[in-house]
Amino acid sequence: MKTSIHLPRGTRGFTLIEMMVTVVLLSILMALAFPAMNGWIRNSRIRTVADALQNGIRLAQTEALRRSRQTVFSLTADTNPADGLTAVANGTNWSVNFVPLLTGEETDSTFIEGGGLTGLAPNVQITGPATLCFNSLGRVVDNSTPGTGVACTAAAATYDITIPNADRPLRVLVALGGQVRMCDPAKTLSNTNPDGCPA
Repeated sequence: MKTSIHLPRGTRGFTLIEMMVTVVLLSILMALAFPAMNGWIRNSRIRTVADALQNGIRLAQTEALRRSRQTVFSLTADTNPADGLTAVANGTNWSVNFVPLLTGEETDSTFIEGGGLTGLAPNVQITGPATLCFNSLGRVVDNSTPGTGVACTAAAATYDITIPNADRPLRVLVALGGQVRMCDPAKTLSNTNPDGCPA
């Protein structure tokens, strides 16, 4: 005697047509989301580099205040600034050093800390001064021999961080009094745009 097995209707699998329609719909949704995801990734890379740059500048200022001694923040192309560095505008790494003492006890600047910038995010471009010197009050000052090969000037500094085809470049501003601020250059600072840059 033959027995037939009846499966309940809810336990059937997908048909080939249903599976193909699902794959096509997922492909269309991914194609629509891809440009937005690319923009988000580029903006995230800019933010990462801007944060690293801002933290390096604040470290230089903090060390000057903490040790009551002049420090220099430098952009450099050197991958190991602890072994000596040459400051360059638009460098790919940063370094914080003590400025050599005038008493002759030290001839080289003393390395404090360094870090990478464009290694964190490929294709990111940084434009700004090669060096910034902070005095023991945390203010930007002149120094013709900070030990990095490039003189510091007592002037407010602007660092622009961009990437090709990015929606949102960022800017790091360092005021003469030592205030460090990140802002969006596409916006003008106002009550409604507190993240904007001054006009």
